[in-house]
Amino acid sequence: MKKSTLVIVLFIICIIIAIVPLATIHNSEFGGSDGEAESIISEIAPGYEPWAESILEPPGGETESLLFCLQAGVGAGIVGFGFGWLAARAKYKKEN
Repeated sequence: MKKSTLVIVLFIICIIIAIVPLATIHNSEFGGSDGEAESIISEIAPGYEPWAESILEPPGGETESLLFCLQAGVGAGIVGFGFGWLAARAKYKKEN
């Protein structure tokens, strides 16, 4: 299989993985693990008081989502740079 064909197939699979849940799951809220942990802790120990507070509380859910997306983008950029650097190093090492 050609490299370009493989890339196209993987790209189509990624699009399907992203679109199918959004198209099939209606009226649902995609909550995070923090909310789930809070509800389970309140079930186990109703009188529990948190011993730490957030240093920075974002003004809204949109800001929190933005910061999470920026963190994911920076991480993906670092990983992509690392893979590119390793691939280029291997390519130029063969030429010398």
